[in-house]
Amino acid sequence: MPKSVRLDIITPEKLFYRGEIELVIARTLFGDEGFMANHTWACKLLATGELWIQEAGSKDFRIAAISGGFIDIKEKFTIFTDAAEWPEDIDVERAKNSESKARELLKDSSRVGSGGKEIVEAKIDIMKAHTRMNVAVGGVRRKR
Repeated sequence: MPKSVRLDIITPEKLFYRGEIELVIARTLFGDEGFMANHTWACKLLATGELWIQEAGSKDFRIAAISGGFIDIKEKFTIFTDAAEWPEDIDVERAKNSESKARELLKDSSRVGSGGKEIVEAKIDIMKAHTRMNVAVGGVRRKR
């Protein structure tokens, strides 16, 4: 049985990652799930969150922030996501500003009765900002 499998991570702008991996851990809509070579075929929706990649032959993990999407598990694994970033590419100040703006919008929308769409978008912006800030400092798993 093969110990590794190819993983492609694709965003609308580019092929973000391609490599041989032993394990990928992604945040699905039901929580974190790990996928290895020879996994049963599956297609899972992904939530905004941390993506942990253990490359073939490595004991360490690479981490990225992703913004939802889905993972297609077959002979190779493919993740389609709206956005993906490595820790070194994350602008923490921009993430903090995005979170602040979203929190202000939530505060203001509760007073003026703003539409539901704006509230949902603000909550998503907060989730994305938290994910980006966590990934920038090594991820939630490394904080423990």
